[in-house]
Amino acid sequence: MASATTISSSEPTKVHTSNISSIKAFAESNGTSLIPSNYHSLTEHGDIIDVADEIAASIPIIDFSLLTSDDPQIHTKAVHELAKACSEWGFFMLTNHGIPESLMEELMKKSLEFHDLPVEEKKEFGDNGEPFSPIRHGTSFHLPAESVHFWRDYLKVLTSPQFNFPHKPPGYREVAFEYSQKITWVARKLIQGISESLGLESNSIIESSGFDSGQQIMAVNLYPPCPQPYLALGLPAHSDVGFLTFLIENGIGGLQVKHEDKWINVNPIPNCLVVNIGDQLEAVSNGRYESVLHRAILNNKDTRISLVVVNGPAEDRDIGPAPELLLKEKPLFKSIKYRDYFLLQQKSRLSDERALDKIRYSAQQ
Repeated sequence: MASATTISSSEPTKVHTSNISSIKAFAESNGTSLIPSNYHSLTEHGDIIDVADEIAASIPIIDFSLLTSDDPQIHTKAVHELAKACSEWGFFMLTNHGIPESLMEELMKKSLEFHDLPVEEKKEFGDNGEPFSPIRHGTSFHLPAESVHFWRDYLKVLTSPQFNFPHKPPGYREVAFEYSQKITWVARKLIQGISESLGLESNSIIESSGFDSGQQIMAVNLYPPCPQPYLALGLPAHSDVGFLTFLIENGIGGLQVKHEDKWINVNPIPNCLVVNIGDQLEAVSNGRYESVLHRAILNNKDTRISLVVVNGPAEDRDIGPAPELLLKEKPLFKSIKYRDYFLLQQKSRLSDERALDKIRYSAQQ
């Protein structure tokens, strides 16, 4: 885990970072040498890691089997607990979700195999800068447009409404498809519970957003050991597009969530899904459930892999506060097509602005 103390660095390694197409390959060739200065994201932004481990013990845990219970009393209580987690934290750990542990382990194994492929073999999946490309493999966030880079390689795949996935390593596509289908089912049930918690009909958000033909993105992030983890980040503070994000990892910590102005280390319990609220759910709930800021920190010993699935609306749907909520309150957000918001968010990630703030009504309106 990264230190809470800022440490001054020596003269950084002189490297042409525009030539780095894989931070994994660079880290392996660079060994224990100092990292390039334009990976100093913590120093550049004056960011000291403020870790509150004592608060981490109270991270909400939601039992999915209770939420999906046929017993009305059990279900109602679970909906209440879900509402509390969403309103107070914006994320939670989901247990008893029904996705086999063996499937999750196989998916993580294949994900490592993909990142272990030679650079030449992954070139066909190279990121062309188009956010809606079916398959994108690259490094950092958007290397050509960045002044500061991030210690991460990624594979991003659009897995719904049309399923795409790399054809290698063997078996990866099949395992990813099964996981994608199961996550979609879990997401659907959670959104139904969230709808109920807002006082809406169970299928209100599902139907109004076109969820059943909605966009799903699977991102496989690899964070190699970093010689100076107190200077760099795997990913900077950001919120996610969509309704819900689901994360699993390979047992190496690195996820931090912003809670009450402190960064909290998230150490998932075994076989759980870490779930966070996305921007579109904050908009639909008219601000009741906030899209949580989170980031990826680094270590100097172990490679971390995280696999993230983002479930959102259909690209052509206008998404804004649920009309039923506006009968008694003013809208906090403007409605916007999900596709347009997605593009807005991608640009905002490069300028340290939140896309939600761009569609938020001013206090004077």
